[in-house]
Amino acid sequence: MDPRDTAPDSWEQEDDVEATIDGQLDSAFTSLNVNAKPFVPNVNAAEFVPSFAVKANSENVDSVVAVEKISITEVSESAAPVENGDTEMSTEEPWDQKEAEPNEEEPGGGDGGPEVQATTEETAQETMEEEEEAPVPKVPTTQPDAPRKEHINVVFIGHVDAGKSTIGGQIMYLTGMVDKRTLEKYEREAKEKNRETWYLSWALDTNQEERDKGKTVEVGRAYFETEKKHFTILDAPGHKSFVPNMIGGASQADLAVLVISARKGEFETGFEKGGQTREHAMLAKTAGVKHLIVLVNKMDDPTVSWSLERYEECKEKLVPFLKKVGFNPKKDIHFMPCSGLTGANLKEPTDMCSWYTGLPFIPHLDSLPLFNRSSDGPVRLPIVDKYKDMGTVILGKLESGSISKAQQLVMMPNRHTVEVLSLLSDEAETDDAGPGENLKLRLKGIEEEEILPGFILCNAENLCHSGRTFDAQIVIIEHKSIICPGYNAVLHIHTCIEEVQITALICLVDKKSGEKSKTRPRFVKQDQVCIARLRTAGTICLETFKDFPQMGRFTLRDEGKTIAIGKVLKLVAERD
Repeated sequence: MDPRDTAPDSWEQEDDVEATIDGQLDSAFTSLNVNAKPFVPNVNAAEFVPSFAVKANSENVDSVVAVEKISITEVSESAAPVENGDTEMSTEEPWDQKEAEPNEEEPGGGDGGPEVQATTEETAQETMEEEEEAPVPKVPTTQPDAPRKEHINVVFIGHVDAGKSTIGGQIMYLTGMVDKRTLEKYEREAKEKNRETWYLSWALDTNQEERDKGKTVEVGRAYFETEKKHFTILDAPGHKSFVPNMIGGASQADLAVLVISARKGEFETGFEKGGQTREHAMLAKTAGVKHLIVLVNKMDDPTVSWSLERYEECKEKLVPFLKKVGFNPKKDIHFMPCSGLTGANLKEPTDMCSWYTGLPFIPHLDSLPLFNRSSDGPVRLPIVDKYKDMGTVILGKLESGSISKAQQLVMMPNRHTVEVLSLLSDEAETDDAGPGENLKLRLKGIEEEEILPGFILCNAENLCHSGRTFDAQIVIIEHKSIICPGYNAVLHIHTCIEEVQITALICLVDKKSGEKSKTRPRFVKQDQVCIARLRTAGTICLETFKDFPQMGRFTLRDEGKTIAIGKVLKLVAERD
């Protein structure tokens, strides 16, 4: 054999090439082969064995038949560049076959890496690198079937410290979206800050401020899958200062989970006038959430200890209120007890709670009926957020229609024509997306500064309406004094937030009969329903409630309180 064909282990050993040929020919080959094997990319082959790789490659190009005729040792030598053309043919050599197995498995997730017998330090390093890279191919492999599952957006709402983020973190752990090691790390860090019970919520509260204070500020996003469905968790903040963020989260949701704490005193504070349990349930209904699951959390607390009486007490107080907001207790509301910290009754039924016979939380979500969504409607994607990342990236939930790659769309109300460069549905790249999916779109033809949350992506054939003046039916929920024309508030409609003025009160509507008053009212007060003309400070996108409910519902807020909820009845053309 020609001594030039054997590449030494390291270039310092070049002097004693003869010794390598005589004594350690086989071991040199196997170590080289192991190095080349797990790493198919040519970069590594060229880096480790320059002259040898070039020679082997040229042999391959000449003819595959020639390669078959060479001796076994030369086959193992050429196996590196061939990838998996000839490796399977060399069945005589058991070592080579052992190598071929991980090579076949690698596209599926690289599980074969650790099985390889590491002989040198280099090989050990290679396998470590391979293990680190393993998660990268793992993401795309699960994608083909992901869009087939129905996408459902679940928003967690409720009073501050009811346990929304903790339940979200626990669900992610139970469905395997957060591994045990990460949670142990969070637990250690939380212990150092004397906040042991907060560690689960850290899976969703990612920034430092949220972790230090133990309060969610922005809407946390995560996703998990069950056998039939793909869920996006929207973890809304419970604090009353961050209600605008919570409205943004609820406007993307199909399903709301109202988390209430069963602990003595906590349920009462959340439910009384200043508490967020009432306000959140009402805002969720206004944002278009049809189905509500009420999780009675902290059932494991010593003051409760899974007592049926306490559970029923919470239920009795909530049902009349939820009914008043507009939920149907028989169809739309489902109560269930659970414990977010221990995970009891979230995935598996618990022995502690023998009186509850229904399904646990995750199986219940899986058994919900399908949401009927039309994919052939006009494209409507209200924008929640935007940022720069190799172009302009926008986030939002596709309310209707479907979007595909390279599609031309129009950004309303500014009428910018944009092109979709890439589509991500829950961090996974796809070519097209249907209604109900949370999307990240990379756009061409528009700058990030030209977009504001509340703008809407539409298809050019069917643009959404935009304007400043509209007539709406409003229910005054909570306001101490009277409301007259000229009153200013903040309007929240889909993902848009804009200042608005009530310019005229048109008529009062009788709550029971629905009859409209003949005369114009001079003012409206709490618990009255009226039709009024509103005018926003800037142009916004909106539709009438009849044509497109998701973009025709709104809330009015002032001084940190929700004052009124309403629906758009008619759009009024601007007078020049």
